[in-house]
Formats: sequence, C-alpha cells, structure tokens
Amino acid sequence: MPLLEKITIADFRNIRLQELSFSPNLNCISGNNGEGKTNLLDAIYYLSMTKSAFSSSDRYNFRYGTSSFSICGTYRMQNSLESRFSIQVDASGEKKVRRDDKQYGKVSAHIGVLPVVMVSPEDISLVSESGEERRRFVNSVLSQMDREYLSALQQYNRLLQQRNRMLKDASVDRDLLSVFDSRMQAYALPVYEARKKFVENIRPVVSGYYGMLSGGSEQVDVRYRSDMEKGGLQELLASSFEKDRLLKYTTCGIQRDDLEFTMDGWPIRKCGSQGQQKSFLVSLKFAQYEIMKRTCGFAPMLLLDDVFDKLDMNRISNLLSMVSSSDFGQIFITDSNKVRMAGVVDRITDDRAYFETEAGEFRLSGDPGEDLPEGD
Repeated sequence: MPLLEKITIADFRNIRLQELSFSPNLNCISGNNGEGKTNLLDAIYYLSMTKSAFSSSDRYNFRYGTSSFSICGTYRMQNSLESRFSIQVDASGEKKVRRDDKQYGKVSAHIGVLPVVMVSPEDISLVSESGEERRRFVNSVLSQMDREYLSALQQYNRLLQQRNRMLKDASVDRDLLSVFDSRMQAYALPVYEARKKFVENIRPVVSGYYGMLSGGSEQVDVRYRSDMEKGGLQELLASSFEKDRLLKYTTCGIQRDDLEFTMDGWPIRKCGSQGQQKSFLVSLKFAQYEIMKRTCGFAPMLLLDDVFDKLDMNRISNLLSMVSSSDFGQIFITDSNKVRMAGVVDRITDDRAYFETEAGEFRLSGDPGEDLPEGD
C-alpha cells in the first residue's frame, strides 16, 4: 500500500511553506482550532483526489495574497519503490499533476493511484444536506476503485449538460434529443449498476461497524434510490419529454440518485442525536475503508479529522478498538486536545509521531503523555 513518507506544501490555505516527514503507522496532529490541522489533512487528500475535501473551487485554497499553490509527496509504493507525486494549481485554473516529474495526460488518470478515506465534521452534510452530497460521496469512493465507472460518469455528465442546453432552445429537436437519450442510457447503466452493487456491499458493513461503535443499541441501514429502478433511462427520458421541455432541464436520470440513511427504520437526520449521527457517519466511512481495502487489495490511507468530537468516552474507546484490531494502514488523526489524543493513541501503538501546529506552521513534538503527572 502507498505510504506517505514526506510532504512539501507551498501556499495552500494558511500553510506558507512546510516540509514534513511522517510515521508509516500513526500520525497525530494537535493545535487550536483554526491553526491548520485540517488544512494539512486536506493537502494530503488533495494529493490523492486532485481536489479539496471541502472546497468546490480552488480559489479558496490559495493562501491569502497568492495566486498559486503546490503540494508534493514522496510515497513508498506497493513494490517498495519510491514515487514522487506533485500538483500545481494557479489562478487561471490550470492544474498540473505529475508522477515522478512526468505529467499525466488527464488529471483523472491519477484518481485511485493513492486511495484515501477521510472522516471529518463536514461529513454531517451527508445526513443534513441534499442528495448531491451523498452522490458526491458515492462517486468519490467508486472513482478510486473503478476507472470505467469514472469514465462512464464523466461521459454521462457531459451528455447531460448538452441535453440541458438543447432543452433551453425555443424549438427542441426531439429526434436529436432521442439520440442523446440513447447515448446517455449506455453510460447510465454501468453507473447505476456500480452504485447498486456498492450499496448492497456496504450495508452490512455499516451496520456491523455501528454495532461495534454504539454497543448495538440501535439498528442502522443504507438504501439506494434511483429513477432507474423504474426502467431503462431511454424510456424514462422519452416519457418525461414534455415535462423536461417545459422546465428546460432533464428531470430524471442518475443525476437524481440518492442514499437513504435510517436508524430503527426512521430517517437518521430526523431521529438521530448528534452523537448517533456522528457514530453513523464514522461507521459509514469505516465501511468505505473496508470496501476499498477489499477491492484494492491493500489498506487506503485514513484521515481522521477531529473524530473524537461529539462522541462519548465509551464510543471513543470502541472506535479506537476498531482501529487497533483491524488491518489499518497509515493513519492521520487531528485533535485540539493533544493530551486526550495521546492518552488514546498510546494504548494502540508505540509507532506514532506527534506534530503541533500554530498559524500554519508544524513541528514534530514529543509524546504529550510524558508531560502527564505520574499515575495519570
């Protein structure tokens, strides 16, 4: 599995210039809120996914007063050889992604080379926001495991944009539209089937992790909802033509797919407490990790941002037992309370590194547990 040995970050968020070397096992980053902990994890995520885990636009990723940023990482790959990956982005939107100084022909060709799973407080949007957030989650997982899925999704979205432009014309050529419908059907089907299979695979894993994390106090489930459950896309598009023409956009298709999260049969966003929702989201991401590990044949990198927030000590203890008892790979954890983090991490492994951050500057620190009074 790829292990991040060293990263160099320039002008990303509040990080001016930083070079850090990491433990192949567990890396703990502490600091007050707003100092840069999450930005470091997002830089690592960006190096894997070629985009931020949080910002849809790169203009929010430039350090204030700058017009470009770069991230470079040295990884130990599965064959034990080192590879160097770099990403440069400027204000024009141009993005250059390189492996060993050779630029990719397409940025998307890099997706899946460095598999990653990130757990953060922002995951609450998966429960509270629209289906777009949940589709983005599914796409981020499947794109890392299946290049054909990513290609089909990109082609479908391109045709969808063209179809929507045609629907805005005063006179819509229905014959030409039917040609687009046929082509969209060809790309929609593999996307639909991949999403359906993914949800079937992840459902029992989410339930199992939630049971371990919560002590089995509630039952959770994940369901897939798609227009294509009703039939082929081409037929659905033909039947919705008049509605589409009036509204001037495509009203059915895989762009409307959604996931349904429930607890004891009820929508978790309505009946779940903050702690229960957080436990569910952690379980969902750990299940993502498990599915990706099975498919890739090795453990992805795991980024845990402020994961202890809103979890009681029993659930924190259960969470860390899950991490320590499974074949997890390289892990990065952030927490504002470095003593709390050390108290938990030191029970898992001696192979860990501690970092502290202030105003976007990071330094390797000693074991915070050493500062505790004897007996604590």
